[in-house]
Amino acid sequence: MTGNRCKVLGYNVDLLTFNEAINFVLNKISNNEWLHIVTINPEIIAAADKNKELEKIIKSSELVLPESSGIKKALNFKGIKQEQIPGIDFAKELIHRCADLKYSIALIGAKEHVITKTIENLKKEYPALNIVYSHNGYYENENIIIDKLAETAPRLILCALGAPKQEIFINNCKNKIESGIFIGIGGSFDVWAGEVKRAPKIFQKTGLEWLYRTIKQPSRIKRIYKTLPMFLFRAIMESARK
Repeated sequence: MTGNRCKVLGYNVDLLTFNEAINFVLNKISNNEWLHIVTINPEIIAAADKNKELEKIIKSSELVLPESSGIKKALNFKGIKQEQIPGIDFAKELIHRCADLKYSIALIGAKEHVITKTIENLKKEYPALNIVYSHNGYYENENIIIDKLAETAPRLILCALGAPKQEIFINNCKNKIESGIFIGIGGSFDVWAGEVKRAPKIFQKTGLEWLYRTIKQPSRIKRIYKTLPMFLFRAIMESARK
C-alpha cells in the first residue's frame, strides 16, 4: 500500500503517476519483498462483486493500479486527476528495468506457442533478460508451478491467466513463496507474441483502447454493454454522495 489511495465502489485504487508506481515496485524488488499488483478495471470490479474470494483478494492487494479509462473517469467524478496505467505498459517497463538491473523474471499463462513466442520476442528486445521459469496457462496442478516458482525465486512474476484466475493463482502463491512481485496482465502475452494487434496509439492516448478491442472482437460487446454503463452510473452516484 502506497498510503495515497482512494476508493472506487469500495475498492482501493492507488493514486500514483506511472513513474511513481514503477519506482515503488522497484524498491520492493530491491528489498526482495512480496507484492501483489492488481490492475483494476470495471470488469474486474463487476466480477469481484459476485465473487467474495476475488473481492477479498483485490481489497487486500498491496498495489492497485487504475488500468482503464473507466477507473480514471470514476476518479474524475470525485475531482481526482489520475493518469491511466495500462497493465501491459506497466509490465513492459518492469521487464525493461529487470533486464537492466539483472533481476530474474518468470512468465505464467497463455497457450504454449504464445508463451514460447513471447519469450523469444522479449529476449530479442532485451538480450540481458533473465527468464528463470515459464509455464503456459493450461495446467491441472498449480502446486507444481508454485513449487517451481519457490525453487527458482524470480524477482518478477508475470501472470497472464485472465481475471479472476490470475488473481486467485497469485493469492495461492502468497502462503508458499516468501518474496516476489506478482502482477496479473491478462492477454498481454498474446500482444507480445504478435498473435493480437494492440490498438493504435490514438486509441491508447484517448482511453478508447477498450473500444478498439470491442470493434476487433464483437463478442466483447455484450460483456461491455452489461458492465460499463452500470459501472459509470454507480460511480456517478457514489461521487454525488460525497
